[in-house]
Amino acid sequence: MQQANPGKKEYELICVIVNFGLGSKVLGMAKKNGLSGGTIMLGRGTVHNRLLELLELTDIRKEVVLMVAEKPLARKALAVVNAELDFSKPNHGIGFVMPVGAFIGTGNYEYDFNAEDGGAGCMYKAIFVIVDKGNGEKVMSVAKEVGARGGTIINARGSSIHETAKLLNMEIEPEKEIVLMLTKTESADGIIKAVRDNLKIDEPGNGIIFVQTVSETYGILNA
Repeated sequence: MQQANPGKKEYELICVIVNFGLGSKVLGMAKKNGLSGGTIMLGRGTVHNRLLELLELTDIRKEVVLMVAEKPLARKALAVVNAELDFSKPNHGIGFVMPVGAFIGTGNYEYDFNAEDGGAGCMYKAIFVIVDKGNGEKVMSVAKEVGARGGTIINARGSSIHETAKLLNMEIEPEKEIVLMLTKTESADGIIKAVRDNLKIDEPGNGIIFVQTVSETYGILNA
């Protein structure tokens, strides 16, 4: 087995999902702990409860903070954010880190996922589904039917009709929605297949699915 390059930098993506208004606070804490910056996107939660339904407040606004850093720095920054916001308490948010396969600007296009983080011991996977605006709720409905507990729908639009946004080095055309779901590894394949079949993802223009292994989590209940 080939030995890993000891001088090779390993990067991870930090994803923190919090209630609307807290994204800037998360970025501020991360910067104080060595990160250079990040991106805040607006989303909405899809987990409903009876009280929120009575108050017609089920469309909960969220902020999704994405940051990339070298692996030790990413773990440290997420731990600091968790200590401050206490993700173990209900509705305080969630945070996780994922290996980054390619990081534009470094020339490091041959990055390999760490087998220890992405191997059989990994409990969770992050499923990203990119679809046309308005189809995010359909993705979640299909996913819940096969065991998904919830997710976050992120609006992904360029600032004009001719511009695109980028997420994880992927161009996203204006008027798209990104559905992000965290699921146990053993449930991921069924969810992916159901979404792919029901939304006909294999047909041109219907969407994109990609999956990342999750190496560390906070705020996820093991129900």
